[in-house]
Amino acid sequence: MTAMNPEKLTIINDDASTSFDVLFNPERYTLNKGVQIAEIAIPGLDSPVLQFIRGQNEKITMELFFDTTEFGMLEGAKDVRELTRKVYELVKINRETHAPPRCSLYWKGQLFSFGSSLYSQCIVESINEEFNLFSPSGVPLRAKLNVTFREYKTIEQQLKETPKHSSDRRKVRILGRGKTVSHLAGEEYNDPGEWRLIADANNLDNPRLVAPGTKLEIPPHSKGTSKTALSST
Repeated sequence: MTAMNPEKLTIINDDASTSFDVLFNPERYTLNKGVQIAEIAIPGLDSPVLQFIRGQNEKITMELFFDTTEFGMLEGAKDVRELTRKVYELVKINRETHAPPRCSLYWKGQLFSFGSSLYSQCIVESINEEFNLFSPSGVPLRAKLNVTFREYKTIEQQLKETPKHSSDRRKVRILGRGKTVSHLAGEEYNDPGEWRLIADANNLDNPRLVAPGTKLEIPPHSKGTSKTALSST
């Protein structure tokens, strides 16, 4: 029985409309996703209150192996950098866009979706290239690349995938030390000048004299939505 050749991982340069296969498929890859959390210190509490700030891009990290010893190790030896250069170019800045190219990964008949059911593009965040075999004349013949692909999504894509439905929803924030009602308005509405919305909703006679640790109701803004607080009730 004839053995089937495994389908190669394909890296697609979406900006240049080009693609290439890796020499050997990776044995494994890791997926990383995190969020940014701020700590609000309240005097007298055992632990700080956590405030969700924003999500972080997902990342895929994999190790790619390249070898050209099949062409010989003496005269006629092939420089392995002729193969790895295609990957390395993905972290270089494009002269026209002034940014690294957007790319995507295709393997086993499907596009990588970065842990979700919706496909997204990525950019190469970092490459660590190690050469570990050379010809007698110093030509590198074997290389190992550790590559990190970082998820790339436009604002329009993210709003479509994660719609905010809080136009009629109120929530509660706890005022942290050193913060003011204007600070909260800036964080929630992107405009510190909207402090009066919060002051009116909480019947504050003097918004400048609100003690740290005070729970404040955050009313919805007619022009947009506010961020989700882990401390909301």
